[in-house]
Amino acid sequence: MRRVMLTVLALTLTTATLPAQDNPDWVRATAAAAWQPRDSQGELVYRDQLWIFGGWFNSFAAPPRDVWSSADGKAWNKVTAQAPWIHSDLPMTLVFADKMWMMGGWYNGRLKGHSASNQVWSSTDGVTWDQATARAGWSPRIAAATVVFQDKMWLLGGTENYYFGDQKSLRNDVWYSSDGRQWHQATAEAPWAPRAYHQAVVLNDRIYLFGGGNYVPQYAAYHDVWSSADGIHWRRETASAPWSPRLWFSAVVYRQQMWVLGGWSNNPSTNWGDAWYSADGRTWREFKTDVVWKARHEHSALVHQDKLWIAGGHARPLSSEVWSLHLPANWPAEP
Repeated sequence: MRRVMLTVLALTLTTATLPAQDNPDWVRATAAAAWQPRDSQGELVYRDQLWIFGGWFNSFAAPPRDVWSSADGKAWNKVTAQAPWIHSDLPMTLVFADKMWMMGGWYNGRLKGHSASNQVWSSTDGVTWDQATARAGWSPRIAAATVVFQDKMWLLGGTENYYFGDQKSLRNDVWYSSDGRQWHQATAEAPWAPRAYHQAVVLNDRIYLFGGGNYVPQYAAYHDVWSSADGIHWRRETASAPWSPRLWFSAVVYRQQMWVLGGWSNNPSTNWGDAWYSADGRTWREFKTDVVWKARHEHSALVHQDKLWIAGGHARPLSSEVWSLHLPANWPAEP
């Protein structure tokens, strides 16, 4: 009996010392990047650099217009202190045709003179920004989802108003462009509910859209997943993914998996510090590690140098942390 008990105890101790799910841990590149802590910023990877620009410091001041880049997530270079665009809170950003693109966004928080934008800007160096159009075909908006798909930029949903809107401000339209100037509407009403603060990614020649909802005055949050091969016809992969309904989360494709990272839900107000992955949008698994970043929302998620990165966000308080995760090339998608 004693030998059996000792064996069980040894097995228990051995299991306890292993990382959660036997996964690698997150590594903090820096606790305080050179840029001021923020959330809702634009982010992308361009010419082997991480880029952060704009964002939100508080609701009663104009959003920042600075642009920063880094090769390693530790040392950051201020490329410019004041870019020409002003709607930099909750903009839509991506890389297309060897350019950085920034579009839409919100200006001036809750103050008088606030506005959403349908401007489209591009840059090859972060210093000089060219305005592709002052008025895209889609209505001024923030917090839409954007992807590059079939050699075009795509914009999906969003809201025309932030603090002062209603359900009518939410959109479920889909637009695409080959040059940032001319935009074409793929559909005026996709079958997924109108929403903002959601995310979309491209995997295996399909667009996947998930989560999001509305902030105020009527809070709503979803955890459904939809996919499309053309931006017009949509298939619901699941009405209820196992991750909690949420706004203000981040998403990327890494190791041929879609990732949902962090975010926020209301009633009660909750930041999330979880990470979930899926290869098909239907089956999701939680990625657990012993070391992880603090729960947060409106952070940046990026894939750079074969790593998954998290930067900034509202971790109560605002953060300028940068974290990375490196999974082996043979990392098993199945537990």
